[in-house]
Amino acid sequence: MLDIAVVGIGQWGRNVLRNFAALSGVRIRTLVETNRARHEELLRQHPGSTVTDNLEEALGDPAVKAVAVTVPSVHHFSVARRALEAGKHVFVEKPLALTVAHGEELVALAAARRLRLMVGHLLLYHPAVVRLRELMQQPSFGHAYYIYSQRVNLGVVRQDENAWWSLAPHDVAVVLHLTGQKPKWVSTTGHAYLQPSVEDVVFAAVGFENGAMAHMHVSWLDPHKIRKITVVGNRQMLVFDDMETSEKLRVYSRDDRTRITYENYADLLQLRLGDIHIPKVDMMEPLRAECAHFVECVENDREPVSSGASALDVLRILQAGSESLLKCGAPIPISRQAHP
Repeated sequence: MLDIAVVGIGQWGRNVLRNFAALSGVRIRTLVETNRARHEELLRQHPGSTVTDNLEEALGDPAVKAVAVTVPSVHHFSVARRALEAGKHVFVEKPLALTVAHGEELVALAAARRLRLMVGHLLLYHPAVVRLRELMQQPSFGHAYYIYSQRVNLGVVRQDENAWWSLAPHDVAVVLHLTGQKPKWVSTTGHAYLQPSVEDVVFAAVGFENGAMAHMHVSWLDPHKIRKITVVGNRQMLVFDDMETSEKLRVYSRDDRTRITYENYADLLQLRLGDIHIPKVDMMEPLRAECAHFVECVENDREPVSSGASALDVLRILQAGSESLLKCGAPIPISRQAHP
């Protein structure tokens, strides 16, 4: 049995707890929740677990081998650092930290202690995103020209973080995962309409070393709920639409007969012709897959897909994007510093 402590049983923490508890070979040993009014409820739901408001009690328990950190993002760094210092493997929700310096410290600490550090970039474990990446690696796809994503809805308005930090980490992580390329620069523009200095809508562009580009649009002021990622390649175009109930992935192929000579108007129109394929995707809850992957990596001493090092690349884009927002969209170079 892998004994796990879950720290922070809020709205999302309940989902993380539910999925870890459902895994065979996992035992929820300790729940850390500062709201004492919830302790009795948690004890009823998890009678075999200890419930406490004292983090050190959980970290001091030698039976606890891993810690899931689902506290507000402002506390990710401090709680994850204390867990690593206590010799525990750590699963921490995104973002890894709120500054690159803190992220680098966590990655270096995990490496020095030979501990697994995994960040909850959930979409990397979405079966449709896994299949999308497999399709991009096929010769039939070719290579990516650009990627664009939309993550918008009339949703919860945050007060402690803007739409860039709240929504964009999902798409930034996916873009880096799909391209496998190092970003060169990021440019972001946005505006705070409801609260001073808390941007409600952000448009971001990222340039990569191989010439590919990515564009991201995030907002909690939009009338439509859209969760879509489009990859445009030289041979195929792939679309992941998470709002679709069953047909979440579509492949658009260019017609083999297309001639890009533009000798006449018909040639120009033919550029769009080709087959449309809807691959079968075997769905499962992405969070269940994510939690299972963390357990597997701890038990088999494997590097997670959403490792601390990869999450650090996401954090570098987020931090540079914040700087660009303050400079009205000025492109900000992404640090090429090696991983700790």
